[in-house]
Amino acid sequence: MTSSRPARGPAVDVVIASARWRNRRRAASLVRRAIAAAAPAAARSAEMSVTLTSDRSMRALNRQWRGRDKPTNVLSFPAARASRGAPKLLGDVVIAYETTAAEARALGLPFDHHLAHLAVHGFLHLLGYDHESDGEADVMERRERRVLAKLGIPDPYAERDAGD
Repeated sequence: MTSSRPARGPAVDVVIASARWRNRRRAASLVRRAIAAAAPAAARSAEMSVTLTSDRSMRALNRQWRGRDKPTNVLSFPAARASRGAPKLLGDVVIAYETTAAEARALGLPFDHHLAHLAVHGFLHLLGYDHESDGEADVMERRERRVLAKLGIPDPYAERDAGD
């Protein structure tokens, strides 16, 4: 586990829970940088964790918490409201290696770009963003696009939108 507070973002504990992530030596710093780029001022003094895991573990989490017996790319678990004076805990984000890698290959994206997108996406869920309705999805995607552009990452929705 590695922990740090980026200059502009919340303190992020990154837990490497699968050996598959060991070949991605920059994963923890990339996740922190992406989250820092997405962090509004109010979240900069907060704390959160990101677990980099396997599809097997993600499948178990997805089955337990969402009733879906399959792995997914990212899950977010917002923390309960903290009591007054307690550190602000945002929650936990979990990212699955195999699904992330397979999606990046299928989309023709660099792995690091897709990982940054999933970290931002999961973080925004902790902040209350969602995509249950078209309107919510539009708001969340606009925010993701802006953050990723700050990181020099191309719009992950551009190809999909070009087909509309």
